[in-house]
Amino acid sequence: MFFASDNGLGASDKVMQAIAAANGGARLGYGNDDATKAVVSKLCDLFEREVGVYMVATGTAANGLALSTLTPPWGIVLCHDESHVIEDECCGPEFFTGGAKLVGIPGRGAKITAPALEAAIVGLGRRVPHNAPIHALSITQSTELGQVYSVAEVTALSAIARANGLGVHMDGARFANAVAALGCSPAEITWKAGVDVLSFGTTKGGGLACEALIYFDPAKGAEMVRRRMRAGHLLSKHRFLAAQMEAFLDGGHWLNLARDANAAAARLAAGLDAIPGVRLPLRPQANGVFPIMRQEIVDALKAEGAAFYPWPDKGLPEAERARAGEVMMRLVTSFATRDEDIERFLAVAARAAAPLAAA
Repeated sequence: MFFASDNGLGASDKVMQAIAAANGGARLGYGNDDATKAVVSKLCDLFEREVGVYMVATGTAANGLALSTLTPPWGIVLCHDESHVIEDECCGPEFFTGGAKLVGIPGRGAKITAPALEAAIVGLGRRVPHNAPIHALSITQSTELGQVYSVAEVTALSAIARANGLGVHMDGARFANAVAALGCSPAEITWKAGVDVLSFGTTKGGGLACEALIYFDPAKGAEMVRRRMRAGHLLSKHRFLAAQMEAFLDGGHWLNLARDANAAAARLAAGLDAIPGVRLPLRPQANGVFPIMRQEIVDALKAEGAAFYPWPDKGLPEAERARAGEVMMRLVTSFATRDEDIERFLAVAARAAAPLAAA
């Protein structure tokens, strides 16, 4: 019953087979191999335009390097106050940008709303030379609380950013899950909606260790050639990154994996919804479920070996947060989540809830 994270399960068989196949023979290094060229072509087709592509091994590197091209060291990056870039990357963005400041904006479901963005921009003001100027907006798709920005929402946020001279970055560690949930094209939810650069993730979605920075205006990412090398994130055996990405994209594999993960989350949420002592303030839209449970149910699940984490509920309005004796948990499904694990998890939770319902 593993629901700790979608990066705790392995890569898809198709990706692993591609890595093994790439091991034979000799290839040019540092991204000069044919597989890398094929990936760039595939991504141009996927996003319906010429894009600049720079593959790295981790999402933290992708986010930090992307933001380094959108802000100078004295700039501000606006993001949600629960976003990965501000909470989980050990000041990686600050490091890669040379010292830029991240400013968090609160919002339900870890989403930034257009009014909240406008208020943050106004609130920070422009006191030259004393305060730092805002240079970028970073949004997470899907969010840290399993929610998805619609095309209209991304478009509205990007329009505000553009009106204020800000670049727009999208952290797409779970971009596939969002696209699968929305049913839109990758182009519609990115550059057509005003996004400048996307951190396109595979690792959480079925890759082994591969993320791509995608610049929708290749000229804006031109300096990444050296930034990536200087940061130590240009792999000499780059073909193994390309092999992962090529297999991930092939035949819509990336979306099929995401649909499986999303469907598993929906099954899990539906089952939890029927259990006394469990409530779902947020309906899952991607592959994350965030139930608020009685502590007794959490204890019973842990005793049976279930793996999942407690999660802060500050992304909820006060009235929806955990009450005395309750705790909010994070359950994340993946393409490899088994039906039997979902059923066992629900059965244990139901057994633990039975005395609570009787009382």
